[in-house]
Amino acid sequence: MHQSQKPLLLATMGLSALILWGCERDTYTSWNCVNPTGDKYAMVLKKAQMQFEGKNYRYCGSLGAQSYFDTACPAATQEASITFMPASGRLLVKERVFQCEAL
Repeated sequence: MHQSQKPLLLATMGLSALILWGCERDTYTSWNCVNPTGDKYAMVLKKAQMQFEGKNYRYCGSLGAQSYFDTACPAATQEASITFMPASGRLLVKERVFQCEAL
């Protein structure tokens, strides 16, 4: 290998390592959610989990634009205790409704 090629090789190897490391990092989104009375709540989506009101919920699946979460996923996905519509930010937790905005 010629001496002038070593810096290019090292730079390429470093960039490849950075790209691989970037693909493995945790992905999460934080949301501010408000109920009709104006109470504010934080919600975090991290990989296949939702953190809301101090509890962790697992992703149960999606049907159309709706994603479902629960502590233990039911056989029928749409029967999960939480329904979230990321496009509109609407969050349904049992009988409660929240409007969420991504941070």
